[in-house]
Order: sequence, then structure tokens, then C-alpha cells
Amino acid sequence: MKLDKKIAVITGGASGIGEAGTRRFVEEGAQVVILDVNEAAGKALGAELPNVWFIKTDISDEASVKSAFDMIADKFGKIDVLYNNASVFLGGRDTVLGDVEEDIWKKVLSINLDGTYHCTKFALPLMKKYGGSIINTASSAGVVGIPGCAAYTATKGATVTLTRSLAVDYGRYNIRTNCIAPAAIETAMLKESNLNDPNFDNEFFLKQITPLRRWGKPEDVAALAAFLASDDAGYLNGVIIPCDGGITINGNVNKEI
Repeated sequence: MKLDKKIAVITGGASGIGEAGTRRFVEEGAQVVILDVNEAAGKALGAELPNVWFIKTDISDEASVKSAFDMIADKFGKIDVLYNNASVFLGGRDTVLGDVEEDIWKKVLSINLDGTYHCTKFALPLMKKYGGSIINTASSAGVVGIPGCAAYTATKGATVTLTRSLAVDYGRYNIRTNCIAPAAIETAMLKESNLNDPNFDNEFFLKQITPLRRWGKPEDVAALAAFLASDDAGYLNGVIIPCDGGITINGNVNKEI
């Protein structure tokens, strides 16, 4: 019960990696507030699990986020963990920079980057008195060059550097800010970014790009998030942790090991 009695807010916590995070946090004893636009999935998860409260929230909309955190403040008076998990990948529409339409660029930034800004902005006043943990979600696209997704890559690189900025600015309040950079995790986003692409070579990717030779599971990321949220990670601040089976450190992509 690493998170016993902690109040945790998870954005995008109703599906994919976020759902796995919600389940793991509850297992570890946390009370979880899910902020998600998917009302049906959020309500269903809230009905299934104990100590889960769903608030329909559009994180790209500052007013929607403020309303959610006002409700959280009224109910709990504080939060211990903010897990900025929610992101969007628009396969086929978010492409090389010269071909990305402005509306697609703005939509990706509004969710992936503005959403992190909005949620963190309103979470900080609820964390300053007692301290806590902010966990941001980047991607392999935030630490290495990934082709064909300029807007997504821009947001994830910004998430990495924002994490470091928050760590420096708010460490004095005992607020730790760290970042998970997942890759090759089996979710709907993986299908959108890779598996639905007819040119994607699944066998080559697993055998020569991925040292662990398997896809990651949402539960792999959830376990890392639970650790970063816990007091066991009490001296980690400003750290960027890839959760990718070794993909981003694999320099030899042409030779079978």
C-alpha cells in the first residue's frame, strides 16, 4: 500500500495507460480522481473500483480544468499526486512539419501541452502546503527523433523540459516533478501510431529495435507511476525515465543480437 491515504488526480485515467494507472493507484491505497472527457468509460471505472471519483473534464479548456479542481478542493482540501497522463496522437494528420495543418497542430498542442499547463497550474495550490508528486507523461518522441509526427513530438519535448523547470521551481515546497517517457506500449495509441500503418514492420521493430523483444503493457507504466507517486521516490526530482524496453538507448538497429 505505497499510496495509502494519498489523494491522486489522473488525467485521461479512464482508458489505456491512464486506466492501468487508476487501477494500480487504487491497489496501492490511493483515492483517485479521474479527469477525462470520456464520460461513459470514466463513470464505468468509477462504479467498478472503490475510492474512485470521476469528473468529466476537457483538459484543453482552462475553465473546465478550473471547475474540476475547485470541486477537488471542496472535497479533499489538497492533493498529493498529479499524474498528467492524458495525450492525443492524430495518426495520418499529424505528420512532417511542412504538411501539418494548423488546426491539427493547435489541437495536439492544446491537449498534450496546454492540458498539462492547465492541470498543473490548478493543482499546485493544493500541493504547496504538504508537498507531493507531479508525474508528467512524455514519450520516446520527447527524447529521440521520431519521424512523421511534428506536433506530437513538439509537445513531448516540451513536456520533458517543463518537467525540469517545475522540479527547479517547486522543489522548495517538497513538490517533486518527474517524467515518464513511454514507447511501444500496447494501447489504442500504439495502433494509431504504428500498428495501423501498412508500412510498419512489426517483426523488425521487435527483433532489432526493441532490446526486450516484446511490447510494453500499460501495467508496466502504471507500476512506474505508482513508484514515482510514492514516498519510495522521495529524493527523485526532475528525472526523465524512459519506459520503453530499451528502445531509446539501442544504437545498433541493423545487427541481430
